[in-house]
Amino acid sequence: MIRILFTLVGGVVLGAIVHLVSVLALPRIATQDAYSRLTPMTKLNAVTPLPAPEPNNAPMPYLDPAFATAICRYDLSSGPIKLAVPVSQSYTSVSFYTRGEIAYYAINDRSAGRRVIELDLMTEAQHAELPEEEDVTSADRLIIDSPSATGLIVLKALAAEPGLMPQAQASLAAASCKVQTEPVATAQRPRK
Repeated sequence: MIRILFTLVGGVVLGAIVHLVSVLALPRIATQDAYSRLTPMTKLNAVTPLPAPEPNNAPMPYLDPAFATAICRYDLSSGPIKLAVPVSQSYTSVSFYTRGEIAYYAINDRSAGRRVIELDLMTEAQHAELPEEEDVTSADRLIIDSPSATGLIVLKALAAEPGLMPQAQASLAAASCKVQTEPVATAQRPRK
């Protein structure tokens, strides 16, 4: 009886270890992550609108059909990114993800408090190279430190009614995500 009990407990412990290792390792070894799936349909360091999600053909899982969605696939190796997103009539959000699909920052139109969400995205090393200026504060310009050189920025605009979808799509079409060619004014780091 004790042998059977030890065999069952050992099997459960071994099964738990195998399950935990596979769940933790799967995101790192998966070949069809979001970044890889979006690479053929998006431009690097540019905003690309995504088509409306369909039940059998969605570029990303769990897309809400009430939102217009656009993606900026970024690479910070050539310099910091300047992002500007006009606020839509209902609601606009911007979320930042590493290439490994880890969300590290998000902002919406209510927390931005402006008609345009503007920010600079750069690595911590690029941020450290900026000269310090005391007359520029975080209220003037928001600087986001990316934990990786590549990743995704997901832009969403709510269409409160189906007839407002063209307006939501137009606000995202006016967004820009491009490498900065001019020096960046410094700002304080945002709270994480």
